[in-house]
Amino acid sequence: QVQLVESGGGLVQAGDSLTLSCAGSGYGFSDYVMGWFRQAPGKEREFVAAITWSGRPTSYADSVKGRFTISRDTAQNTVYLHMNSLKPEDTAVYYCALRWYASIALNSGAYDYWGQGTAVTVSS
Repeated sequence: QVQLVESGGGLVQAGDSLTLSCAGSGYGFSDYVMGWFRQAPGKEREFVAAITWSGRPTSYADSVKGRFTISRDTAQNTVYLHMNSLKPEDTAVYYCALRWYASIALNSGAYDYWGQGTAVTVSS
């Protein structure tokens, strides 16, 4: 059974950095994509970043491009989201997700498994 567990969220100030982790288990195939999504209060879940199992390509939402970096450790089945220069508008619950295809997708419906989420709050 596939399980994804996020960690690393918390309360930070604007301009700070934070790294989220998503530890996966229950799968061993190589052709998949890991994505990060976020959902702010009262808003729909939105795409943040994604990475293929091979590490390339990656994809980012325009709102985080240049500030966030997605990476993965295949030996540990873990994907990371390194977030720099955080802004109050980055406040959301962040979810990692797994897609059983080798191509990156930006819509949440294309992902097959989800973690429980980790909350990030950025104060101004």
